[in-house]
Amino acid sequence: MSNTRIAFMNDLKRIEREKYQLREGENLQDFINLMLEYIGDPDPELRDELIYPTFYTWISEQGRFTDSELRNLLEILTDEEHLFYQIGNVGDQSVFTRTFSVLPIALIIRCHWQQPFLNHEQFQHLKTALIRYYIEEKDLRGLLLEGGWAHSAAHGADALEELVQCPESDLVVQLEVLDAVRTMLWNGVHIFSEEEDERIASILDTQIIQNLVPSEKMTDWIGKLSTCIEGPRNRRQDIARVNSKNVLRSLYFRRIQAQGNNGVTDALLTAENKLNNFAIDKY
Repeated sequence: MSNTRIAFMNDLKRIEREKYQLREGENLQDFINLMLEYIGDPDPELRDELIYPTFYTWISEQGRFTDSELRNLLEILTDEEHLFYQIGNVGDQSVFTRTFSVLPIALIIRCHWQQPFLNHEQFQHLKTALIRYYIEEKDLRGLLLEGGWAHSAAHGADALEELVQCPESDLVVQLEVLDAVRTMLWNGVHIFSEEEDERIASILDTQIIQNLVPSEKMTDWIGKLSTCIEGPRNRRQDIARVNSKNVLRSLYFRRIQAQGNNGVTDALLTAENKLNNFAIDKY
C-alpha cells in the first residue's frame, strides 16, 4: 500500500468526520483527481465507503461544483479509463472502476435534469455512453467475497433512471433505454440475485409514473419480454425468462400499490404468467 494511498484514505476519513469541509489551503480539485485515480480501488472501504460518499455529498448535497466543472467531470467519468475501462472483461477487478464510475455519473445527471447545463451534443454523448455501457458490460457479479459490491446492472440502472428524466430524453431515447434493459435481462450468463430487479424496475416505474413512454408502447415492450420463451429450451432462455419474470414482478407490485395504469398491470400479469413455469392457472 503506497504512502500516497494511505495518506489519501486518512484525508477522506478526516473530511468525513469534519462533515466534508476542506481545511484552509486544501484544493477541491486535488482531491477529485485522487478520487478519480482510485475510483475502482479493490478495497471496498476506499471505493465504496469513502470515495463514493464524498462524491455524493459534494455533488448532491453541497453543490460544490460549477456547471463547467460538472461537465469536465462527466467527460472524464465516461472515458475509456473509467466507464469503459477494460469493458468486456469478466471476473477481474476492472469491474470496480466501471461500476463505481457510473454511480457519480448518475449524480451528475440528476443535477442536469434538475437544472440543465449540458448542451445537445454533450447530452447525446452521455446518452450514447450510458446505453453502450449497459449493453457492453459483461461482468454482472453482485457482492463479491473479496472486493465487496460490483453490482454493474444495479449501478447502471440507477444512471439510466436519471437519464430518462432528462428533458432531452424524448421517446426515441426512452425506447433505446428499454432496449438496453432487455439486453441486460437477456444477458445469457447471469441470473440476478442481489435485487438488481428492483433497481431495473425503477427505470420502468419512473417512465410509467411520469408518462415518459405511452402506455401502448410500454405494454408492447412488456409483452415482448415474454417472447424469450419461444424456441428450444436452453440455459440462455432460462436466464432471460427468470430475469424478466423477476423484474415484471417487482414492477407489478409497485403498480398495484399505485392503483393505476390498468393496461400496464394487465400486461404485466399476462407476461409474468407466460414466463412462470410454475403457475397453476393461466390467465
